[in-house]
Amino acid sequence: MDLHAGTLQESARLPLTGLAWAADRFDRGLGGLVEVVAAAIVLAEIAILGASVTARYVFHAPLVWADELASILFLWLSMLGAVIALRRGEHMRMTGLVSRVSPQARAMLEALAITAAIAFLLMILPHALDYAEEEHFIVTPALEVSNAWRAAALPLGMGLMLIVACLRLLRLGVLKPVLTAVAITATLVALFWLAGPALKPLGKLNLIVFFVGVVALNVFSGVPIAFSFALATFGYLACTTTTPMLVMVGRLDEGMSHLILLAVPLFIFLGALIEMTGMARAMIQFLASLLGHVRGGLSYVLIGAMYLVSGISGSKIADMAAIAPVLFPEMQKRGAKPGDLVALLSATGAQTETIPPSIVLITIGSVTCVSIAALFTGGMLPALVLGIALCFVVWWRYRGEDLSHVVRHSRREIAKLSLIALPAIALPFVIRAAVVEGVATATEVSTIGIAYAVLAGLLIYRQFDIRRLGKMLVDTASLTGAIIFIVGCATAMAWGLTQSGFSQDLARAMSSVPGGGWGFLAISILAFIILGSVLEGIPAIVLFGPLLFPIAKQVGVHEVHYAMVVIFAMGIGLFAPPFGVGYYGACAISKVNPDEGLKYIWGYMLALLIGLVVVAAFPWLSTGFLKF
Repeated sequence: MDLHAGTLQESARLPLTGLAWAADRFDRGLGGLVEVVAAAIVLAEIAILGASVTARYVFHAPLVWADELASILFLWLSMLGAVIALRRGEHMRMTGLVSRVSPQARAMLEALAITAAIAFLLMILPHALDYAEEEHFIVTPALEVSNAWRAAALPLGMGLMLIVACLRLLRLGVLKPVLTAVAITATLVALFWLAGPALKPLGKLNLIVFFVGVVALNVFSGVPIAFSFALATFGYLACTTTTPMLVMVGRLDEGMSHLILLAVPLFIFLGALIEMTGMARAMIQFLASLLGHVRGGLSYVLIGAMYLVSGISGSKIADMAAIAPVLFPEMQKRGAKPGDLVALLSATGAQTETIPPSIVLITIGSVTCVSIAALFTGGMLPALVLGIALCFVVWWRYRGEDLSHVVRHSRREIAKLSLIALPAIALPFVIRAAVVEGVATATEVSTIGIAYAVLAGLLIYRQFDIRRLGKMLVDTASLTGAIIFIVGCATAMAWGLTQSGFSQDLARAMSSVPGGGWGFLAISILAFIILGSVLEGIPAIVLFGPLLFPIAKQVGVHEVHYAMVVIFAMGIGLFAPPFGVGYYGACAISKVNPDEGLKYIWGYMLALLIGLVVVAAFPWLSTGFLKF
């Protein structure tokens, strides 16, 4: 999610004097430079992969070096994007507690979130430098250059994050909370370091101390989730094992270097293009002309529009922002309650988590080795089932809606709007068909989608604001960095859990659950609803996916079916109050007080839960169209 910047950026807007002013000026210069480089890398990735697809399918002369160069640039993009996200306060974090405390306590917690990140970066940076030096001896096969050119992104990115975090502390402009946060962080680090000899004999109890206690303390204090994972993993390995920290850097690198994850920035940029070129608006206007005259019609349009555009941008907030401003004014004119609108918008966020090309699907495929094409195929029908469940709630609530003032579109108008919307509606299906039919990989097809959207914007919709491209590229880099850095930290944490023997213990415990596969699915649903509300989707998937998917296969649950179940469960947790941060994102987009939606959202959440039970009970909904 990308709504966590609010409180930290409030401080940055206060009048700055002295050292805070100097820090702000330096931060602007450094941040601008990093943003320019990151935006250039996004463009380079699009060009390289676009050229690779063209060379392979048009000229039948593949560029053997393209994937290797794209992989090198991707690690640089991820690290520089993480720098931008830290500077802008856009790393995923749980703000439920932070937003409810007094202003004084909030200022201290906001400073603590920064000092915790600084503590990790200070401890890991020397090992990242050593890791890059070790990679110097490895030569890449295609380009025949030292792998240090790629690995150097890790220490440089961490060093820049360290500088940016220190500048943010200075820019806060308030001394007492900063000093308090520094003292608390330093004290905790020192206590854990001194307690190392006492912790080692505890054995697997240390898993609770670090991966439950430390993670929970950090997450609920508002520390970004990636740094919460990283601090817990570093503390566990440093204080209770003899593992060299070079290994943790290697696991970070491994988690951030899956080539399939290169699809993430490209689909994020594609989502921004769809909104900028007017393609999203065209789809919504067509659906509104079809259903706007029936009771609850625009609510059905909202569900259908989210089904069509969801997942492409990489951010549910971006999906919602493309749809809500178009539909909500007219829905409110018809008498819809703002609380009901934001509740339905939040529910559709959970309902459409499996719509391809979903970033969550791509991520789960990369960390569990499940076929991306199979996940894309399996995600459509389950999302439709949950959409139908939401439609029942809409029908019940709007069965008495007054439509006397609603103008019904003529067939000619509907036909005209359908022609306008056809290129936009075709895009998601072109993308999905290309991946499922094997025409292109999930990474390559994103460049096809970008080319399609650019041509549609220039030639069909005549709406292409080139002045927005710079911001779109930087936003793409920032969201990419936030996502991929979490993937890297969660991969390191999952490796630590695996090395401790936890995965084997978990496998034995889950395999012995009463009810076999059905009991395993029930526990997984409950677990991922809780995890989704606390950790958000991608961190929960990356951390527990590699541990639980082999168990699912062992108890006879198809991996695609299991993916659909856990993604929906995670989505319900993510978009359900009081902890689900997705709900507050929907409120921010809709400009509605969160309290107004509480009265209405539980009906939609109940419908989603019933739909999830149906999907879990009938595996065919997820696997029926797979090519075994």
